[in-house]
Amino acid sequence: MSDEYISGGRQLDDFLKTLSTKVEKNIMRSALRQGANAFKDAVKANIPVDSGALRRSVRVATKAKGGRVTASLRVGNKRAWYGHMVEFGTSAHQILPKNAKALAIAGVAVRSVDHPGATPRPFMRPAFDSKGAAAVQAVATQIRARLTAEGINVPAPEVD
Repeated sequence: MSDEYISGGRQLDDFLKTLSTKVEKNIMRSALRQGANAFKDAVKANIPVDSGALRRSVRVATKAKGGRVTASLRVGNKRAWYGHMVEFGTSAHQILPKNAKALAIAGVAVRSVDHPGATPRPFMRPAFDSKGAAAVQAVATQIRARLTAEGINVPAPEVD
């Protein structure tokens, strides 16, 4: 393409606006995916549940809609739907069955169970707190790599 030289964030933003929408979306989608992936391993390592289902449910998703590109780190699926309960805990509550045969303890049907609640065991927040700088660096590195592949010279950011 060109041998342009971009030095600052504002210049980069202005330049990205001159690219075709498809190229800009593809660059931003891949960069945001790299940023979310920087959190993924830390989230998996922090999950305190031993079954593995919750750990296996961690995934990165990207979406481009209406000129806005987003990336998200998702935890949970049909098998491991309880991630929010591990992260935030639960208050004491009563478990009531939907029908008389639905709740059995040691083969004995019971009408209700008093659950004492669960203490929070955060795994997402600590990962975001510890990997924020790495995620920003991953996004910048991926943008720089994709622009370089397009023939645009983007220098490494200056470190304070």
